[in-house]
Formats: sequence, C-alpha cells, structure tokens
Amino acid sequence: MSYKNLYVWLIVIGLFTGGIAVAAENTAVGTSDEDSLTIVDSRGVRVSIPSKIERVITVSDGLIEGVMTVIGVQDRIVGIGSSCLVKTDYRFCLPSEQGGSICSEDGMHTITFLRRQIAQLPQVAYWNSAPNYEKIASLAPDLLIVRVGSCWHANDSDQIPRSIKIIESLGIPLVVLHSPITYAQPDIRFMHEEIRIIGKIFRREAKAEKLIAYLENSVNVVRARTKDIPEKDRPRILFLGLSSKARENGGAGTVFGLGTIDSYLLQDVVHAINAFQERGYFKILGTEQILSLNPDAILLPTAWGHHPPQELYDAPYYAYLRELDAVKNRRAASLPFMPCNCDKRLEYPIEIMVMAKAAYPDRFADIDLADWLIDFYRHVYGVDEKIAEQLRAAQWMD
Repeated sequence: MSYKNLYVWLIVIGLFTGGIAVAAENTAVGTSDEDSLTIVDSRGVRVSIPSKIERVITVSDGLIEGVMTVIGVQDRIVGIGSSCLVKTDYRFCLPSEQGGSICSEDGMHTITFLRRQIAQLPQVAYWNSAPNYEKIASLAPDLLIVRVGSCWHANDSDQIPRSIKIIESLGIPLVVLHSPITYAQPDIRFMHEEIRIIGKIFRREAKAEKLIAYLENSVNVVRARTKDIPEKDRPRILFLGLSSKARENGGAGTVFGLGTIDSYLLQDVVHAINAFQERGYFKILGTEQILSLNPDAILLPTAWGHHPPQELYDAPYYAYLRELDAVKNRRAASLPFMPCNCDKRLEYPIEIMVMAKAAYPDRFADIDLADWLIDFYRHVYGVDEKIAEQLRAAQWMD
C-alpha cells in the first residue's frame, strides 16, 4: 500500500476511534486535574492519561525514545516496539574490486548507544507484524505511545486500525502520533508536533520547545544559504539505496522519489532537485534506469545496511554504475546510519547538512562536518565531547 493510501487509512483510524485527523497545529493541547491529564493526539482524539506516568511502552523506531531521553524521562520505558533498538553491534562488510573487504563495524542506534539498557527491554512489536498484545498487557503500562509511520506496519497499513482497536480494548491509555510520511504532503513540522505532544504527556513542555527550537535553527542555517539559488543552478541529487534486497530482486538499488520526506528536505530545505521526479519510496530501479538519471551527486541512505561511498566506487557489482558522472567525480556521500529509517528522527538535521554539503560544497565549505556533528550531539542530547565523538562513530560519520 502506498503512503498516500496510508494517509487515507489514518483518517479512517480517527473516525474509527471517535475523532478525525486534524492539522498538526491543533494537537498537543489538553486539560489536567490532580489525577489525570487529557492529551489531544495526532488523530485529534482526546486521550485521558494518568497524571503520574511511571510505566510506558513505546512503539517507535527511536523518535519517541529519543525525545524521552532529551526531556529526561527515558527510565520510564518498560517495553519497546522496534528490533533496531535491541541490536548493539551492527557490522557490514562489502567486497572490493581491489580485493579484500570494506567493513563498517560497531554501528549502533543513537538511543541504544545512549541508553544500553533499552536493548534489554521486552519487545512488543516487530517489523511488519501486529504488536504482541499479551505481552503489552503483561507489562501493565500506565501509557502506550504508538508512532504510525514506524516500521512495525511497514508493508501492512491495514494493521494500523486493527492494532489500535485491540490496544484500546485492553483499557490501556493510548496516544497515537503521526510521523511526517503519513501526511499527503510530508513536512518536518509534523514531527515537531509529535515532540510537543510527548512534552505535554510528561509535563516537560519547556524542554520540548527548547529541543524544537534547536532543530529548527539547525535547519534554518541551510535554508537561508540556499533559498535564493535560481532553479537553473540547482544540482540534481539522487537518493540511491545500495540495498542487497534490491539486487536480489533484479535491480541495482532503491530510490526516494517525490512525495517522500527525504525529497521534501532536499527540495524545500536544501533547495536542490531530486533527480528522480516520480513518486516512490524505496522504489527499485535497474542499472539502465539509474544511468539515464545521471545525477550531479548521489546520497547513500541506510538501505538494508550502511553504505559508504566506497561501495559505489569499488564493489564489483556496481562496475556499470561507475559510468555515472557523480561517481567519476567522487560526488557520493553517505547519510548517517539510521537503522529502521521508515521515517525521520531527531538526527534529521544531520541528514540535511550532509545533503547541503553534497549539493553545494563551495557554499558550505566553511562548515566542518566533523565539528558540526559534535556540536549537534552535545546540544540535542546534552552529552560531553567524548560521548558526542562516540555517537558520531556509531552513526558511521567519522
């Protein structure tokens, strides 16, 4: 099912549970008394939750857990819904035409790195499957927060209304968040509203707003430098996932087209042009199709693993793609390692900065990415320089 159809399903969910999907700016409001707090979630549904929340289950690939870490309530998580949060030793090795292997080791989800205990928590949902309702009930949570747009329903959007109905039947307070890709026109502001709702739940609104302000400021640095570039001078950039699954299915890689949050960030924030002007998310293309696009630069997202530029330059199975101008000119750049990257998380400004430096190297030559990353991790997560350096390594950005 396409994400456009997913958006339709989200409206159905809202109707199904007594509300309707509403504009993001109308969320994150509510009332409270001594015993309970009323939250309006992304569906527009008013949810009564306990004033004191000590046990939380999250079904998310890292956004909810990341915000809870930033606002200081991460220890209240008792169950998680993403397998990417439990793995602590990502490693990928790729063959080289020169012989030997190109290996990336010790990769990790940023939240798992910051809080290793999360990898030991019970997992209540898995990739493309219904949540384990029995396990959810056994954990006796005060609250369950679900992020629609995460990988647990990746190829089965019909699962969303079924899961919500069953969870609510258990009598567990349920707050539903809608990630940017669930909207007809993805926009990062929808994620900011998710952050606001989480801040409201835990009565940490000021910390949530501080986080949003920093993220927005990081993005505005790029937007301000590129907004006046005439369209004729904007480079054509291709998101190319060097996925082994794509090769197994007869393709050369996957691409992100129009209507994706990645394309929005590239075209509306960085002001470059998506070289793939059709709609599609992780759409498989063959070698000839990619060669015909011949972009000015290539961005390599996480796609069934981490993919350094060296894979495109040296791996024998990409020999034909070395005819691309971007490869000949060594204009390929890896985006940060983002396991379960079904939608954006708190690290999205890093992706924007990599996009900007790949698209306009001269315009962003004064920004040293290594130092910029350290500053980013320190501001967002409140860590010292040593931990920030380790986070940079965990995302394979060294």
